[in-house]
Amino acid sequence: MKLNEIIGAAVDNSMSYQQYRAFVEAHTANGTNSGAEQSADLAEYTKLNNQRMKRLDKTVKLLPESEEFLRNFEKDVYFLVITESWCGDAAQTIPMINAVAHAGGIDLKIVLRDENLDLMDQFLTDGGRSIAKLILVDNTTGLPVANWGPRPTEATEIVAKEKEEKGMFSPEFKQELQNWYNKDKGKGTEQDLMAILKSILSTT
Repeated sequence: MKLNEIIGAAVDNSMSYQQYRAFVEAHTANGTNSGAEQSADLAEYTKLNNQRMKRLDKTVKLLPESEEFLRNFEKDVYFLVITESWCGDAAQTIPMINAVAHAGGIDLKIVLRDENLDLMDQFLTDGGRSIAKLILVDNTTGLPVANWGPRPTEATEIVAKEKEEKGMFSPEFKQELQNWYNKDKGKGTEQDLMAILKSILSTT
């Protein structure tokens, strides 16, 4: 399949942000998780992520300059996000992705990684199926113009340093990363997305 066909097939089974939030809420209520692997740990992560997204949905706020830029954003693209309910990075970034999309009049479509591996494998990070992954897709061609993820630039640097120094991520480090997200309040994601949106405008 061509890339635009792979993307199109995924979009045919995509969810809106509101549908995704209801989907994660349902898994939380059932004590389950999305994805190919089912476990008590992943179900617990899903529950935590539901709480995180609920909080961020109420608290994420765009900078005034971001709001002004997005009010005038006219590039014909949509956001396609690959995720799963259990992913901590996704829970901390997708509410801000949604806020940016909403402010810019950009459609946000969400798909599950394990149901869309053909798509995921086109957007690997260092050879891995890391999520969340955001793909900016041109509405006319159906092809990507940029992609982002799985985490903001500063968080990526923190993770890379830990991996280089220790080779693995301890539970303590994972908690440290979540603490970073809590302090960041989505600003790292906002900053990265603004840079990407400005860059794709400059190429036209």
